[in-house]
Amino acid sequence: MILKTERLILRAAKQGDLMDLYAIFSDPRAMRYWSTAAHENPERTQQNLDRLIAAAERQLTYFVMERDGRAIGVAGMHKTDEVGFLLHPDYWRQGIVTEAMNTIIPYLFEVTDHAQLTADADPRNEASVGILKSLGFQETHRAEKTFCINGEWSDSVYFALQRPS
Repeated sequence: MILKTERLILRAAKQGDLMDLYAIFSDPRAMRYWSTAAHENPERTQQNLDRLIAAAERQLTYFVMERDGRAIGVAGMHKTDEVGFLLHPDYWRQGIVTEAMNTIIPYLFEVTDHAQLTADADPRNEASVGILKSLGFQETHRAEKTFCINGEWSDSVYFALQRPS
């Protein structure tokens, strides 16, 4: 299964994505509001990649965003009904995540029976919060001190997007 947008190919992860994904997962800017610390080495990214490849064999719901032959991010549903996205900072503020998610969300509702999709973000991450709201997600609640990464606590704001009727 491959989804295409004007600028992107949205596809399953493959072994050849390792170094492109490592460039993202090791970048402190990209990982600033993520739920894990930046990866110290490609072996750590390989663990994520192995999980992405295995999950896609069952059902593709979490996509690699490819542009010009390179993996520039990931987006989609990564557990139960929760969606998320991570993009290399070189591609920030270009509408890429919105473009990807506007294609991925209808696909997810088509291939799953979830009544809603959910998401959480660090409330300090104004860009991600803004993207979720622009996609139609509604804030449901907030929680304090939900993640502690490298000794720094972050909070979470939770969102839901109801299945279209």
